[in-house]
Amino acid sequence: MREDRMNDIRHIGVIGCGVMGSGIAELCVRRQIEVVVVVRAAASAGAGRTKLTRSLDHAVRKNRIGEAQRDDALARVSFATDLDAVAKQDLVIESVTEDEAVKRILFSRLDQVVTNPDAILASNTSVIPIMKLARVTRRPEHVLGIHFFNPAPTLPLVELVETLVSDEKALARTERFLTDVLGKEIVRSHDRCGFIVNALLIPYLLSAIRMVESGFGSAVDIDRAMMLGCAYPIGPLALIDMIGLDTIADVSDAMQREYREPQYVAPPLLSRMVEAGMLGRKTGAGFHQYGK
Repeated sequence: MREDRMNDIRHIGVIGCGVMGSGIAELCVRRQIEVVVVVRAAASAGAGRTKLTRSLDHAVRKNRIGEAQRDDALARVSFATDLDAVAKQDLVIESVTEDEAVKRILFSRLDQVVTNPDAILASNTSVIPIMKLARVTRRPEHVLGIHFFNPAPTLPLVELVETLVSDEKALARTERFLTDVLGKEIVRSHDRCGFIVNALLIPYLLSAIRMVESGFGSAVDIDRAMMLGCAYPIGPLALIDMIGLDTIADVSDAMQREYREPQYVAPPLLSRMVEAGMLGRKTGAGFHQYGK
């Protein structure tokens, strides 16, 4: 009985192969789940496989997995450039750019392409209300939010987001898969912009930026204060650099549109740094310097 429950969702589609998409794919194949990753172009497929291979090689070097496990994981993933490749999957997880218009178009197309009547369509969005994506489909009750955290293979938390029309059986199937198969810890969130974690995290991060902007302290000292005084593993400004200043700005703007509260307004310093291309680790400079 338990084996049947654990294998209820066996075939996964992942749309997008950026940091989060590749991480979700890696998590699944390391748990012996077949995954189809859909990307925009053949070049992206090559880059995606390289990214996945490098991450698995790193896991081998750290003795987290063996070489045979790495090879088995790589054999379980395939790449495609056509959405038809996920037509029969049990669960399709969207992980493309954090742009509502782009995601709405994608979900409308997935609704046409995915022929499995029991399939669950999920978004890895960290901020966009799921109902805005569900309403462009003919199966809104099967559209959920599955918000992984970076890095997806190692961080334990997933926010499972239910809308006002979510099917409880679909939620239960998804929760069983995330916990029993992928080994994640689940918190259920109602469908509000930012869900649970970002609703608390973003005001904290923006407050840290305002402290730098107003001269309260340097980025180094603010980060040190929170790490040593509150036992945080990373300071707020270093975390912003890791997430990406552009991503923080986008999330902040989305939450301000939703709630109209001052705590979500992006400080001018954040906007200027994004305009200057100082996006954090991915560009080598943000609130801290990272070189090449």
